[in-house]
Amino acid sequence: MIDETPSFSYYRGTKEPSFATRTELEAAKLFDYHRIAWEYEPRTFVLEQDEHGNILEAFTPDFYLPDLELFIEVTEMKQSLVTAKNRKVRKLRERYPDVNVKLLYRKDFVRLAQKYGLQWQA
Repeated sequence: MIDETPSFSYYRGTKEPSFATRTELEAAKLFDYHRIAWEYEPRTFVLEQDEHGNILEAFTPDFYLPDLELFIEVTEMKQSLVTAKNRKVRKLRERYPDVNVKLLYRKDFVRLAQKYGLQWQA
């Protein structure tokens, strides 16, 4: 969990975000810098249930951009995390075809930061 939580102007959530990774924090900073309204982990999607309706698997994307109606999941470059997140994003798309979701890698945010001259903290 990341201790640093700056003040955000475009955050639209109801409680202060508590980022799990530095990549999530930096993504939030980029959204705010570009004046993109965002929420942090606002919804959990059920991916799999047993015959009694018990939840076996669920997925909570990191961000929701309400103006774009888009969920964003960010990931570090650890292959085990990338594989698991790719699988969950695929299952979410299959079960909720009307939900827009994108998986962005840490390198995508590093490139954006470089493009716009922002400082990226590793």
